[in-house]
Amino acid sequence: MSRESQTALPGKPAQPALPGKLPENLRLELIAFRRDLHMHPELGHQEYRTTAAIKERLEKAGLRPRVLDSGTGLICDVGRWDGRRPMLALRADIDALPIPDAKTHVSYRSTVPDRAHACGHDVHTAVVLGAGLVLAELDRQGRLPRPVRLLFQPAEEVLPGGATEAIDSGVLDGVGKIIAVHCDPRVDAGRIGLRPGPITSACDRLEVALTGAGGHTARPHLTTDLVTAAARVAVDVPAVLSRRMDARSGMSVTWGRIESGHACNVIPMHAELSGTVRCLDINAWHEAPDQILAAIDEVATMHGAKFEVNHVRGVPPVVNDPVVTELLREAMAARRGAESVEDTEQSLGGEDFSWYLEHVPGAMARLGVRTPGDTAKRDLHRGDFDVDESAIAVGVEFFTAAALIDGARNGPMG
Repeated sequence: MSRESQTALPGKPAQPALPGKLPENLRLELIAFRRDLHMHPELGHQEYRTTAAIKERLEKAGLRPRVLDSGTGLICDVGRWDGRRPMLALRADIDALPIPDAKTHVSYRSTVPDRAHACGHDVHTAVVLGAGLVLAELDRQGRLPRPVRLLFQPAEEVLPGGATEAIDSGVLDGVGKIIAVHCDPRVDAGRIGLRPGPITSACDRLEVALTGAGGHTARPHLTTDLVTAAARVAVDVPAVLSRRMDARSGMSVTWGRIESGHACNVIPMHAELSGTVRCLDINAWHEAPDQILAAIDEVATMHGAKFEVNHVRGVPPVVNDPVVTELLREAMAARRGAESVEDTEQSLGGEDFSWYLEHVPGAMARLGVRTPGDTAKRDLHRGDFDVDESAIAVGVEFFTAAALIDGARNGPMG
C-alpha cells in the first residue's frame, strides 16, 4: 500500500500517515464477498454460514477471531491488547430480513426464498471485514498505533437486538469507544451523513389482543363488535397519544397488522393488532408504556372489549457522542475532503447499536450508497433495495482512517 503524507485540518493536530486507496484486488474481493452474503441471507441467530465465511477470511489473514457464545457472530482483535488502554471497536451487523428479494436484474439476487439483505447489513459486514484486513496488514508493518476490535454482531433485526447478548458475552471488554456505519440510500456514494446527539429513535413492538362476545352481524347490539373496536383502537389510540405526549418527543404508534374474523356475517370473538412504537426522545420512551396502556384501556373499554397488551421493549435511541462524531468527521475529511461529510437528521428508525452506547461512547455514521445522479426514491427494508458498491471501499477507507487517527491521538500501547 502506498503512503500518504501527513495532513492537518484547521485547528486540529496533524493526522497520521494514512494508507492510499484500497488495492484493486481487495476492492474486488470485498464486492464479491458482499455479493456472496447477499445471495445467502440468514435471519437473526441463524447466521452460521455468514459467521463461518467471516471467520475463514480473518483466519486466512493470520487473525484469531472468536465466535460469540450464541453460536453466531464473532469478534476479532487486530493487534495485541495489553489489558490496559482501551481499544476502538468497529461494529457490523450480519443478519438479513424475512422478506423476498424483488431484484430481477442482478446476478447476486438472494437464493433463499423470502430472505433478503434489504437493510445493507451485507455491506456493513464487508466494510468492517475490509477495514480489519487493511489494519492487519498495517499491524504487520508496525504501523498500527493501537489494537482495534472487529465486532460482527448477529440479530440486529430481532428486538431487543443481538447487541444485548453480544455485550453479555464480553464484546466490550477492553473497548473504550465504538463506531459503526449504516447504509443510507438518500446519501450519495462517496459521502457520509453525521449528527452529534440522537441520530435514530427508540423502537418497541406493540401487540394488542381484544376479546368479547361475538354473534350475528344482523344483531350487533347483542355483541361486542370487535371489528369496530379494533378499528377504533387502530385509529384513536395514536390520536389520543398525540394529545397526551409532548409533540417534540416524536412518539409514533404505527400498526403493521390487524386481524379479525373469518366470515362476512359473523362478528368475531377475537381481534389482534400489532405494530411499532417509536420515540425520538429517550424520556418519552421511558414514559410510553404507561401512556399507551392507558390509551388502549380508554378506547377498548368504550367499546366493551376486554384487552391484553404485550409491549415488547426494543431499543433506545442511538445517541452519538460529540467527541467520537468529530473523530468520524475528521477521518472522512482526511480521506475524501470536508465536502464529503454532510449533516443528517434524526430518523424514526431503530438500531440496537444504541445498547453499546449505554456502556461506552461511540457514534454511527450514515454511509452513502446512492449512485450519484440517481433520482429514484429508494428506501431500506424493501425487496428491491440495492447499493452502489463503490460505497464499500469508501467505508473501508473511512474506518481505517478513524482507527489510525484515534490510535495516534491516544498514543501507542506501551
